[in-house]
Amino acid sequence: MTQLSEKELSSIKDLLSEEDLLVKKFKMLAEHAETSELKDKMISISDKHQEHFNQLYSKLS
Repeated sequence: MTQLSEKELSSIKDLLSEEDLLVKKFKMLAEHAETSELKDKMISISDKHQEHFNQLYSKLS
């Protein structure tokens, strides 16, 4: 694996923070959803952002 520059590491860190925040937001929205359809959609979006987080995190290994 190639060595990441400080700028790249900083960008990945920022993206990880953003994805983590989105995961939490959509989980919270799912908890407050009034219909099961909306709840399922919010969970799906949260799961997608969790995948993004995991992919970014894997770049640090």
